[in-house]
Amino acid sequence: MIQKERIRILNDKKLRSGKYVLYWMQAAQRFEYNHALEYSIRRANELKKPVLAFFGITEKWPQANRRHYYFMLEGLKKVRRQLQNEGIQLVVRRQSPDDGAAELAKAAALVVVDAGQLRIQRAWRQKAASQIKCPLYEVETNLIVPVEEASDKENFSAGTFRPRITKQLDKYLVPLKHTKPKFDSLGLKFKSFDIEDIDKAVSKLDIDCSVDKVTSFQGGTDQAKKRLRDFLKNKLDKFDRLRNDPCADCVSDMSPYLHFGQISPLYIALEVLKTSGKGKDAYIEELVVRRELSHNFVFYNNKYDSFACLPPWAKRTLNFHRTDKRQYVYSIKDFERAKTHDPYWNAAQKEMVLTGKMHGYMRMYWGKKMLEWSANPQTGFKIALELNNKYELDGRDPNAFAGVAWCFGKHDRAWSERQVFGKIRYMNAAGLKRKFDADAYVDKIRLLEGA
Repeated sequence: MIQKERIRILNDKKLRSGKYVLYWMQAAQRFEYNHALEYSIRRANELKKPVLAFFGITEKWPQANRRHYYFMLEGLKKVRRQLQNEGIQLVVRRQSPDDGAAELAKAAALVVVDAGQLRIQRAWRQKAASQIKCPLYEVETNLIVPVEEASDKENFSAGTFRPRITKQLDKYLVPLKHTKPKFDSLGLKFKSFDIEDIDKAVSKLDIDCSVDKVTSFQGGTDQAKKRLRDFLKNKLDKFDRLRNDPCADCVSDMSPYLHFGQISPLYIALEVLKTSGKGKDAYIEELVVRRELSHNFVFYNNKYDSFACLPPWAKRTLNFHRTDKRQYVYSIKDFERAKTHDPYWNAAQKEMVLTGKMHGYMRMYWGKKMLEWSANPQTGFKIALELNNKYELDGRDPNAFAGVAWCFGKHDRAWSERQVFGKIRYMNAAGLKRKFDADAYVDKIRLLEGA
C-alpha cells in the first residue's frame, strides 16, 4: 500500500507521451520496500511504458570521501542487478543528480523521485522541478511516517514528538507489496558510468581519498538484512538492557544502511514487531521516535548544521560559560589523532576511524567531551560535526546532525549548572565505569588497532 500522504507533486506540469517513466533514485538506494520505485512501476504499467531508473553520483556532497563512496557503490552495484532482473535499466551518471534527472526527463512521461530532508537534497529536487517539463512526483520511503504528517513544526524533544508520531503508526506500519513491471527498458540506449569495478570507479571520481574504505561494513541490502536477522535472533532480547554497553555488541548496526537508503525503516520495524523479543519496544523507540525526530529537526530547522540550531536556553547557558577555564583544551588535530589524556575518549575516536561506526553510547560521551575540551562551545560543536561526518558511515545524516546537537543541549532539558557545561547534561568517565567495563572497551579497540 502506498498512502497518498507519501506522494506530493513538485511542479505543475502536464503528463505527456514520453518513452518511459523516469525513476530518479537518490536517497532510497534499494530495490526492496521502496515506495518511490513501486509508485514508478505502477504508473508506468498504467501508461503502458517501461521504467528507466537514474542515479546521479555527485562529487560535491559535503564532507563525503572514499569511505562513503565505496560503501555506497557496493550497494548500488547490487541494486542495478536487481533492477535488471525486473527489466529496469539503471543509468548511473557522474554529474549533479538534479542536472542528470532534468536531462533524462526530456524523454519521460513523468518523473518520480524519493524524498530527502537535508538542505542539499531539497535544493536538488526544487531545481529539477523548475527544469523538468513533465510532472515530478516526490515519494517518501525513507521514513515510516512522512515528515509533515508526523508534525507540522519543529519539535523540541522526543516527549512532544512521541505522541504525535505514535498516533500515526497504525496507518503507516503496513507491508508494501511489490508490483512487477509489464514493460522492459533494458533495450534503451544510454551511456552510464561503470560501477562494476568499484575500485576503478572510485579512482575516477574527484573526491577526498584521505579516508579509506572499511572492511567492517559492506554495502548493500543483502548485508543489511543479514545483520538484521542476526540482531533479531541473538541481540534483540538483550537490547533494552545492554544497548549502552559497547562491549556487549547488542546493537543492530542498521544506521549505515539506513543512511544510504539500502534498507527500509518500514521493513525493519515490521520485522521487529513480528518478534516477541523483550527489547522490541526500546528498539522501535530508537528507530521510529528518535530517528524520525532527527528528520523533523533538519526539515524544519535550516540551521541544523551549526551552533545556531540549539534551543535558546542551551545557547544562553553555553555562552554564559564560554570563558570558563578548561582543564584541557585540544585542537582538531589532537582530537582526530586520538591524542587526549582520556583513554576512553581515545578508544571511541579510534573505533570510529577504524570501523566507520562508533557505539552510540560512546558517541554521546565523545561529543560531550569535545564540548568540555574545546576552546569554546562553538568550536567544540564544529569539530564534533566535522569528525563525525568525516569518519562515520552514517555521518552527514539527520541522525548525525541531531546526535551532535544533542550533546550540546538539543532535544534535551536543563540540568544542574556547572563549570563549562552550564546547564547542559554532563557525562564523565566515572559514569562510563558505572554502566560497563570501560577498560574492557579500551582493550577491545586496542585489539582492532592490531588487526
